Amino acid sequence: MALSIGVDVGGTKIAAGVVDDDGQVLQTVRCDSPAANRRAIIDTITTVVRRLHEDFPDAATVGIGAAGMVSSDRNTMAHGTNLDWTGMRIGDVVSEGVGLPVVVENDANAFGWAEARFGAARGKRNALIVAIGTGVGGAIIVDGHLLRGAAGFGGEIGHITVVPGGRPCGCGLRGCLERYSAGTALGVNGWELAQFRPAYAARIIELSGGDPEHISGKAVTAAAREGDPAALECYEQLTRWLGVGLADMCALLDPEVIVIAGGLAEAGDILLAPTRKAFAANLTAGTYRPTIPVVLAEGGQEAGLVGAADLARQP
Repeated sequence: MALSIGVDVGGTKIAAGVVDDDGQVLQTVRCDSPAANRRAIIDTITTVVRRLHEDFPDAATVGIGAAGMVSSDRNTMAHGTNLDWTGMRIGDVVSEGVGLPVVVENDANAFGWAEARFGAARGKRNALIVAIGTGVGGAIIVDGHLLRGAAGFGGEIGHITVVPGGRPCGCGLRGCLERYSAGTALGVNGWELAQFRPAYAARIIELSGGDPEHISGKAVTAAAREGDPAALECYEQLTRWLGVGLADMCALLDPEVIVIAGGLAEAGDILLAPTRKAFAANLTAGTYRPTIPVVLAEGGQEAGLVGAADLARQP
């Protein structure tokens, strides 16, 4: 049994665990993430890895999954999105501190790999995994391999353009899928309804503490679970663009399955049913191609560290 240590690094927490080659997590450690201090981040990662390695000395590799653009060397953070380590050779630094080989992966790639190996896409050679939360991330599996691209920046599906000249995005462009299909976009949809049709959006406003300026995706989802028409319309808007984005990706990649993950996936059929409808309506050659199922992820909160650990075992 080949053991590996996986580390899932976020802006608020760090989760690490020992993972066997069947994707089973044998032990975990969780702690707060000192995101504003790169030395503190590295020290925290090193500490949790050492602690796990003491209990499982047979663990031979370490995989780190973190938000940002990781270079194809699987070592360098070319651009960190919410952590202070742009340009750092994270793998080398952590390896020196723990005495084990370390690889670094984009967090969406790590999560997606866990779904491909052990979750909803297991057994599939070609898959698209889409993580929808505060933003939109993704992982692309082609012929059983994770597609990283020439620079390591592949799979950034949240930044394909769905509305030319549309909403401004944090990446510097406009009209990105992330601006129309992430949890933050759901809140924007609710806010727009509240501005122009406040009586219609009354339940969303109520669940936002009575203040239309504080409408969030969570409030819209809560109202949607109650069957509120305005909230369900917000989801229809979101999934219309999500369907367009998924169909565009399938025209290029032709996957066997699409897996929806992330915080917004917790909405279940409220998200999934209209997404499937919009996807089918925009899929090229949909009449002739085999059905591409759109399903929910199975990996849960530990998928990021599981994927990172398993990717550390891959060449």
